[in-house]
Amino acid sequence: MCTSSHIIGSLLVLSVLEIGLGVSSVAVGAVSFSLVLGEHPPQLGDSSPFLLCGACGILCAKKKSGLVMILFSACCICGLIGGILNFQFLRALTKKSSALYSLHVTSMSLACIGIGGCTLSSWLTCRLASYEQRRMFSEREHSLHHSHEMADKEMTGNTSNGGPHLIYNGRAY
Repeated sequence: MCTSSHIIGSLLVLSVLEIGLGVSSVAVGAVSFSLVLGEHPPQLGDSSPFLLCGACGILCAKKKSGLVMILFSACCICGLIGGILNFQFLRALTKKSSALYSLHVTSMSLACIGIGGCTLSSWLTCRLASYEQRRMFSEREHSLHHSHEMADKEMTGNTSNGGPHLIYNGRAY
């Protein structure tokens, strides 16, 4: 069974991968943009949503709060949508005879890897949230059990001191 530290470590690795993919994709997009600027009208298409997804993933691994996990899940969904749209846009632009064919294929490959990373990150976030929920439930149960033990000790302490065991309508029983 995976522990919280394994999940957080995997989430950090994926987040750094997403940031790297985002930076690489922006760089490929910039090179593509500069090469196309002289020949054709500029065409957009990069996977920069992966940058945001990676940054939120690092924050999620550090904080582990419910709100941050929800924010990270939303960023992963945005990364998925952005990656899919980028892939479809580039697929429509790519022509084997184009001088930018290799850049388009590289950008599409980065988008595919980013989509996979966002999917894995979403799954890991769900696992982390489940783990944290079980941990909090266990702590609550332990605390509740401890408070019952303290109440029992207090009750037996009263009876051993000669005090009444139960008082009902002012009468000791």
